[in-house]
Amino acid sequence: MRHAPVTPNGDLIRWIEIPGSGPSTRLYLHGLGASSPVYWAAAAAHPLLTGHRSLLLDLLGFGISDRPTDFGYTLEEHADAVALALESAGVEGAEVVAHSLGGAVAILLAARHPHLVSRLVLVDSVLDPAPPVLTPGGSGIASCTEEEFLAHGWARTEARVGPTWWATMRLAGRVALYRTTVHRGRGTVPGLREQLSGLSVPRTFLHPEADGAPAGAAELAAAGVVIRAVPDCGHNIMFDNPEGFARATAEALAGR
Repeated sequence: MRHAPVTPNGDLIRWIEIPGSGPSTRLYLHGLGASSPVYWAAAAAHPLLTGHRSLLLDLLGFGISDRPTDFGYTLEEHADAVALALESAGVEGAEVVAHSLGGAVAILLAARHPHLVSRLVLVDSVLDPAPPVLTPGGSGIASCTEEEFLAHGWARTEARVGPTWWATMRLAGRVALYRTTVHRGRGTVPGLREQLSGLSVPRTFLHPEADGAPAGAAELAAAGVVIRAVPDCGHNIMFDNPEGFARATAEALAGR
């Protein structure tokens, strides 16, 4: 396990590092309430994806990273914190594989710190703002104020998200979880779609085949984003279809 200070107070981002001799470093970023060592360990160890130095990094406030309560947890601040961690690790031109909310952070990382990213593989990534309402299968976190969430909303979250998501969400800092969820819902300016379309690095967007093409797929494709469906999976593509995920990701990282 490695770490790097990423705030003026010295709060640490931590990651599990897998050594490798490949020409590039791979950075794996998790989704909301998740943890990269849990969500990415099996994928990073798949025979199609091994051989490169790989950083399974937890965003500040989540997993094994520190959980400061005086951090804003905007998507931009998450991206800048990841940038500091990469610079501390001596990484430039990383191949970034990012799931869900982590995809939003990865887009901003590439836009704000272009020397740190050489390629993006977005795994059913967040691209659009989301209204703060209760939805089936959603966390419902942003449907209350921060004070309400810290007082009693946290206690209701487990029943809403189910055992798989809760397994890692329960490790998150409560302030971090709430603020990150709110900022994920608000989106960014310019929007994530616009920033993704404006990037010059190779970009692939993986999505569950059963969901159909993501919204705005034609516009993304016109901007050079490769859209690829993965069969037999839901949102957690790497869990549901490990072979299909590894194949699609390996081809994307190889430029095919």
